[in-house]
Amino acid sequence: MQQQFASDNYAGVCPAAFKYFQQANASGHELAYGDDIWTQKVCDAIRDLFQTDCEVFFVFNGTAANSLALASLCESYQSVICHELAHIETDECGGPEFFSNGSKLLVGRGENGKLTPDIIESIATKRSDLHFPRPKVVSLTQSTEVGTVYSVEEIRAIAAIAKRRHMKVHMDGARFANAVAALNVHPSEVTWRAGVDVLCLGGTKNGLPVGEAVVFFDTHLAEDFAYRVKQAGQLASKMRFLSAPWLGLLENNVWLSNAQHANAMAELLYQGIKDLPHLRIMFPRQANAVFAELPLPIIKGLHAKGWRFHQFIGAGGCRFMCAWDTQPETVERFAEAIKAMCETFKS
Repeated sequence: MQQQFASDNYAGVCPAAFKYFQQANASGHELAYGDDIWTQKVCDAIRDLFQTDCEVFFVFNGTAANSLALASLCESYQSVICHELAHIETDECGGPEFFSNGSKLLVGRGENGKLTPDIIESIATKRSDLHFPRPKVVSLTQSTEVGTVYSVEEIRAIAAIAKRRHMKVHMDGARFANAVAALNVHPSEVTWRAGVDVLCLGGTKNGLPVGEAVVFFDTHLAEDFAYRVKQAGQLASKMRFLSAPWLGLLENNVWLSNAQHANAMAELLYQGIKDLPHLRIMFPRQANAVFAELPLPIIKGLHAKGWRFHQFIGAGGCRFMCAWDTQPETVERFAEAIKAMCETFKS
């Protein structure tokens, strides 16, 4: 299949990650269930990356990472405040509610896919009676489901409100690398230094074959988390094959260069289509996605020519997603296809 724009999950494994997958395979027998040397090396490397002591766990996918992390932060009679477009609300099939035994998601509506302190305060103080699930967690998506990015200041302000209301802060970081690349800050500045308690650190969309990391900056919250991972069927027996590829991303900051490239490709696409007739850019282009409204005949025409992209993601419209391996030539061909359709379309 030619390179597409439906999802950064379409991309393969980046060479640096694949190298360590092969090295782990060639290293002979290793201890199982995470006691191998590869997993220990990766955990230490993640601690070095964030410049702090933290507890690190590996799971197969983002739904498990988010669901199990949230389950560790709140009881079944409590609730999680999130944006109405958050992945945990729209695309995880009730996973957070299931693994927390019923914790309710309370959604807020904010511009550009973001929560604000005022939105959180309004939801957190809406009711305080026994009949309402008490808010216990604020969940942020970084970068958001519409490709925007929370600034350091925004995260700090949200975390301050959360702490004032005795809530924990969870970050869905499926595209965390893209957000860090967009902000050009140290990863610690948008996580624990800003008040984030738990980060679900995305690897699959950044070039791994499979797997995400759950990083507890508040290590007390990680108590018994290993049991949650096991019970959920997320404990890999040959853990080294889940963890070792992370070394390829972390070494020489490949994780960051991959994200910078994906973001740059999204910017290239944005510049190529932003002024076209019959097309409206829906959100600021900040990470590795471009959202645009297009007439249905143009959408169908692009599909007929073999281009793949989603329309049901986020707030609707068309989502064009770039990946670590997206080539400039592919972006230019896609932009030209959109341009040709727009310039010949008669409304």
